[in-house]
Amino acid sequence: MTGWTEDMLGDPYERRTIDLGTDPDGEGEITATLVRRRFEGEPRGALVYVHGFSDYFFQTELAEFYADRGFAFYSLDLRKCGRSLGQGHTPHYVSDLALYDRELDETLRTVRAEVPDVPIVLSAHSTGGLVLPLWLDRLNLEPGGARGRGIAGLVLNSPWFDLQGAPWMRSIGTQAIRAFAKVRPKDRMRLPLAEAYGVSLYREHGGLWDYDLAWKPLAGFPVTYGWLTAVRRGHAVLHRGLDVGVPSLVLRSHRSWFSFKHHEKTDTSDAVLDVRQIARWSGCLGGDVTSLQVRNARHDVYLSNDDPRAEAYRLTGEWLDRWIP
Repeated sequence: MTGWTEDMLGDPYERRTIDLGTDPDGEGEITATLVRRRFEGEPRGALVYVHGFSDYFFQTELAEFYADRGFAFYSLDLRKCGRSLGQGHTPHYVSDLALYDRELDETLRTVRAEVPDVPIVLSAHSTGGLVLPLWLDRLNLEPGGARGRGIAGLVLNSPWFDLQGAPWMRSIGTQAIRAFAKVRPKDRMRLPLAEAYGVSLYREHGGLWDYDLAWKPLAGFPVTYGWLTAVRRGHAVLHRGLDVGVPSLVLRSHRSWFSFKHHEKTDTSDAVLDVRQIARWSGCLGGDVTSLQVRNARHDVYLSNDDPRAEAYRLTGEWLDRWIP
C-alpha cells in the first residue's frame, strides 16, 4: 500500500493505493483506491463508504455530513472502478463478489490503525449495498466477527437486493445468463443503455452534480455476463438470509420509475432499481434492520433534490444518534 497523497477532490481529501497484485480474472495488475477526508481532533467514529456499479466516490457533501457529526470519513474505489480503473480493465468486472474481500479487509485494517478504539460504520450504495452485507456475513463466520473488528453499524442507500424487470429474468433469464457466463464471461450483454438517471444527476444536463463521465457514464458501463452472474449468486445468498452482525439502516425512494430517456419523474423516483424489492429483502440482513422510504428520492438518495436529500440526511442522523454511541 502506498502513502497518502492529495486526491483529485483537493484538500482535505487524500488517497492511497492498495496493491492487489495479479487479477484472478486475468486482466493484469490491479489495485483499489482508498480515499479519506483528513480529520482534525479525536473522532467519535469512522465511516467507510463503498460505491455502486458505474460509480466512484465524488460525493463530498456526504463526507462533510459525517465529518460534521464527528466521523473520520473513508471511501473505497473497488478494483477496476473509478480511480482504480486501469488500461485493459473491463470496468467493474469481477467474477465473484467475494474477491472484493481483499480490499475490504485491507481498508478495515487501515481504518482501525488510524482511528483505533472508535466504532466503525459501513455505508454503501446500490451494488455496494450487496457487496458489504455479503462480506459482513462472511466476517461473522470468523472468530470475533464484525463486532470484534470494531464494526458497529451498516447504512445502505438503495441496495441492489434483486434483479429488477420481468419475473422471467429472475428465473429462466438468470439460467441463460449463467450459461453464457461459463463460456464468454466478459462478453457484453445486449441490453439497451438508459441514460435517464445519469441525465437527471449531471449538472450540464440540469442536474446538481459534477463528476467524471469516464468513470460514471451517463448511461452506465455495459453489463457483462460474468459480472451479472456474480451478482445473481450474491442475491441468492442474501435471499437465504444473512447475519451482518450489526444494526442496519436501509434507505430507498418511495417509488420506481423506469425510462430510457429523462422524464420529470426520473428526478423524484428510483430510476434504476425496484424499491419494492429493496423493501422485501431488507429483513434478510438479519438483526436490527430499520428500513425507511424517502419520498421523491432518486436512486442515490443522497444525490436527490434538496428536500428529499435533506430528509435522507435527517433520517441517517437520527439512526446514527440511536445506534452509534
